[in-house]
Amino acid sequence: MTTDDDDAAAKLDRMNANLARVEELSQRLVAAMTTKKQANPSLEGPGQDLFMKAAAAYMAEMMQHPSKIIENQVSYWGKSLKHYAEAQEALKAGKLQAPPDNTPKDRRFSDPLWQTHPYFNFIKQQYMMSSEAVATAISGLEGLDDKDRKRVEFFSNQIVDMFAPSNFLGTNPEALALALETDGASLVQGLENLVRDLEHNRGDLLVTLADKDAFKVGENIGTSEGSVVFRSRMLELIQYKPTTETVHATPLLIFPPWINKFYILDMKPANSLIKWIVDQGFTLFVVSWVNPDASYADVGMDNYVEEGYLEAIAEVKKITGEDKVNAVGYCIAGTTLALTLSLMKQRGDGSVNSATFFTTLTDFSDQGEVGVFLNDDFVDGIEEQVSRDGVLSSYFMSRTFSYLRSNDLIYGPAIRSYMMGQAPPAFDLLFWNGDGTNLPARMSMEYLRGLCQGDLLAQGKFPMLGSYLTLTDIDLPVFAVACETDHIAAWKSSFNGIRQFASIDKTFVLSQSGHIAGIVNPPSRNKYGHYSNDGPLVDPDAWKEAAEFHQESWWPRWGAWLAKRSGAMIPARMPGSATHPVLAPAPGTYVVAKPSV
Repeated sequence: MTTDDDDAAAKLDRMNANLARVEELSQRLVAAMTTKKQANPSLEGPGQDLFMKAAAAYMAEMMQHPSKIIENQVSYWGKSLKHYAEAQEALKAGKLQAPPDNTPKDRRFSDPLWQTHPYFNFIKQQYMMSSEAVATAISGLEGLDDKDRKRVEFFSNQIVDMFAPSNFLGTNPEALALALETDGASLVQGLENLVRDLEHNRGDLLVTLADKDAFKVGENIGTSEGSVVFRSRMLELIQYKPTTETVHATPLLIFPPWINKFYILDMKPANSLIKWIVDQGFTLFVVSWVNPDASYADVGMDNYVEEGYLEAIAEVKKITGEDKVNAVGYCIAGTTLALTLSLMKQRGDGSVNSATFFTTLTDFSDQGEVGVFLNDDFVDGIEEQVSRDGVLSSYFMSRTFSYLRSNDLIYGPAIRSYMMGQAPPAFDLLFWNGDGTNLPARMSMEYLRGLCQGDLLAQGKFPMLGSYLTLTDIDLPVFAVACETDHIAAWKSSFNGIRQFASIDKTFVLSQSGHIAGIVNPPSRNKYGHYSNDGPLVDPDAWKEAAEFHQESWWPRWGAWLAKRSGAMIPARMPGSATHPVLAPAPGTYVVAKPSV
């Protein structure tokens, strides 16, 4: 038997093994699909009224401006026909090469074959032309208000992105080449990855973004030394071990968002904001929120304020013996810190000395990119879902935020995992992103209806614990950080909320980058700079135009600001006290809990 015969036999054996594996995986696939719960239609897409508005606007455009519609169509047809003719001419001349390609660069089409192979290049160029035609048609509609236009544009883009040729095996040259190179093993492994995700999510498809076995909270992520010194049904309070001999007298208390987990601030020593704060000589406390199950269905925003914020502040005061604390709120926790400060002002409670807000919305008149999901069609669906489940599942939260960056967080990972059979990367940020939390039913609806939709806090009408809360109650020293490309808390909206505070001592900083990278931005990396402007907060565009840009991180600027408002230096405090014994080492137990829904 020749070497060629041996190779052919080995290849046949591999193919037969792969086919057998496909049969087994297919059975698991069918079994996984049968566990899928019936989908709530209101959470699967926008309401029918949006489609009716878009169709009506297009029909009105055809009636009122037929020449514009015809011009757009003829332009699209002309480009397509020219493209087809150029491709045909090249083939007719016996040239196996792509026609001229002037389409813009796109990361989805980075493989060289998209540029050089006539088949793949033809499909790519036609897709790009079609995408442009859809965008042009939508941008020209005159019968839509701004909010509906944003929604039509967003959901149209979702459809266009979904149909990208890179998302399909038959038109993805990189996936096809790998399948041939591995005798189909990459496709079998991709099917394995698909089945794994379906089984993990009980029939729902949510692509795994990071290797779940690569990280363990408290071992190689979230490792700053500290101790849980207080625990309630709402939170664990962590006090971090000092790394300096002396510390500022006034303790610092961070409230992270409970939409995600707090260890985003302590991913690894090199980029840990928690470690950096401790190294600057501050006594640091961080709240680790409970990950709720259905038994928390009736927990509302008032519980987070009273049993979360006010109780944590009181416990920090008891442990340290100080009369005041400096507080930090991040994202939704910053919004709730504003609620808490208003309530404390009305009660005459001066326990907070200064407040820092990271990427915080308190004025929701402009909801930013996430606003496409905040109309009644989706919110009504969420209300129906949480009334059934008792919580808003982390699955829905994760899926919603992923669609704001669908090519990066849905289609790209799905191509790599399912079509190319790649294992998810060992990426700490994506691991954290997939380690989501549930939200209590009542709290979810109070936040969505009262704050996001009603904008009641900015109007001074948000009801809580017998009071109506307002931004103008906040008059203590404030430092606010917004992020330039934040797709969750748009920086101009954050600016407009902070502008309404009554504080005289008020600092606003605009960091480069987005919701996470703009905050987790250590000075050692020198990666993202920031803008500062000590002038009045009146108009966001005017403020930025007059601002000074600094190439370095905003952390040292904030650290200096905080130090001036944190009292004299005293001997460092170890975690706990006589009345608050250590309950567990950091990062605690709540952060690793996995409640079912």
